[in-house]
Amino acid sequence: MALLEGRNLRKTYRLSRRNTLQALCGVDVSIEPGEIVAIMGPSGSGKSTLMHILGLLHAPDSNHGPRPELSFNGRDMVALGEGERTRIRAREMGFVFQDFNLVPTLTAVENVMLACDYAGVGGHKARQAALEALGLVGLSERADHRPAELSGGEQQRVAIARALVNRPSLVLADEPTGNLDSARSEEVLGLLRRLNREHGQTFVLVTHDPEVGQACDRIVHMRDGRIRDGRSGAAAAATQGTRLLR
Repeated sequence: MALLEGRNLRKTYRLSRRNTLQALCGVDVSIEPGEIVAIMGPSGSGKSTLMHILGLLHAPDSNHGPRPELSFNGRDMVALGEGERTRIRAREMGFVFQDFNLVPTLTAVENVMLACDYAGVGGHKARQAALEALGLVGLSERADHRPAELSGGEQQRVAIARALVNRPSLVLADEPTGNLDSARSEEVLGLLRRLNREHGQTFVLVTHDPEVGQACDRIVHMRDGRIRDGRSGAAAAATQGTRLLR
């Protein structure tokens, strides 16, 4: 059974009284447990919108077409209220963002503990979980450092630890290497692959970088709000790289 499955996913944004933007045009997508999947495409292709819907940050449109379907761990997500969606995001999903989104006045361990707090876990238990998550990403000795005292790669690893601290079955990352140089990008990708292999967590990565796609099991390639292809990582990344060279 798929971990995450969507059917007829549509999303239109109203830009003004007369102008709208159709970001998703009836997308079908399926993510299997333990996969690392890249969602790739040019700017405006709908890849970030799709990630936001899969991560329950936005709801799919239910008008002007067949009823959308979205299931996570076998449960219907479309009919849920916002409170239940928030609970699932906090406890069963993790999120990594391009800009790290760390609180500058908090230490690394305190930043990771924020995710515990959102999930209803606090005190000593939260601190222990945060220290374990930092250990997973190799930052135990940097736990009491603030973001300004960390390199870009270390800040991204703190963000990954924060996404992992509640042991979610699904981690969604939006351009996780976008602000990193090639060496730090390779470091972060290697970390994600190791965590996937050792802990069986499923990762969905939104990216424009063919090297990120090549590191994944599969690429879902998007254009104009539709999925154009979903091949294995190496084959699809090679095609994407050819397109970029033209």
